[in-house]
Amino acid sequence: MATILIVEDNEANMRLARLLLINAGHSVLWAADAETGLAMAREQKPALILMDIQLPGMDGLAATRLLKQDLSTAHIPVIALTAMAMKEDREKTRLAGCDAYVIKPLRYKELYQVIDTLLNPTLTPPV
Repeated sequence: MATILIVEDNEANMRLARLLLINAGHSVLWAADAETGLAMAREQKPALILMDIQLPGMDGLAATRLLKQDLSTAHIPVIALTAMAMKEDREKTRLAGCDAYVIKPLRYKELYQVIDTLLNPTLTPPV
């Protein structure tokens, strides 16, 4: 399947996300802060990034903006992971460059569906 980077500072959330992704057949990289996640994204070029929004130091929105401004990582889809579920929070993630938004606690069916949608864009039917 795909290599997915998880940027998450909460150990329990990280373990759950890793377990769900490994069970779905993905390879998993992980970082506990935005700075490490940025470096890993630039070095490893994962197929997708799960980005926690509330991180120590630099937050996930700032990190996503940096990823999307960098030509070497701009193409990598970023899924915002957040416990904040307000309409304005969703808009903030979109404006930062996130490609999707998943509310914590993670629900595996929703997570798998969002990942599948981003990793397997709909094929154009033959003409």
